[in-house]
Amino acid sequence: MAKVELKKPVVDEIAENIKDAESVILVHYSGITVEADTQLRKEMREAGITYKVYKNTMMNFAFKDTPCEPLSQHLEGPNALAISKTDATAPARILSGYAKKAPTVKMLAGVVEGSYYDEKSVAALATIPSREELLGKLLGSIQSPVANLARVLNQIAEAKAE
Repeated sequence: MAKVELKKPVVDEIAENIKDAESVILVHYSGITVEADTQLRKEMREAGITYKVYKNTMMNFAFKDTPCEPLSQHLEGPNALAISKTDATAPARILSGYAKKAPTVKMLAGVVEGSYYDEKSVAALATIPSREELLGKLLGSIQSPVANLARVLNQIAEAKAE
């Protein structure tokens, strides 16, 4: 069997994973312990993120003619992909928090909702709260005036009852 035939399933797997993904983050992961890597993978899995190490050449072939093509310029050294199909900011948030514990882990670049982001932009993306957090804050801000009005009306009613 030719080498190309052996590599094609891997390239197809990467292409399938990045297709319709909300975000794809390229991560430089060298210098971490097995224990730390296992913890990172567990956290990613729990968030519904595909985190996998692939050969750079395989990623390069899979990125061709996709929105992820600009990531090819960063394919040097030991790299992994963090792919989320549902939450655009989750991989960046988790990796950013993890990079504080293990400074050798570094987000190189990413493609979020079809747009390329460099290292600084991906780091800024990590500061955006999740969709659930944003909805919670919105709901809280909507409920706050209503709760205050109810409290004031209750105090007026109590004052007239005395």
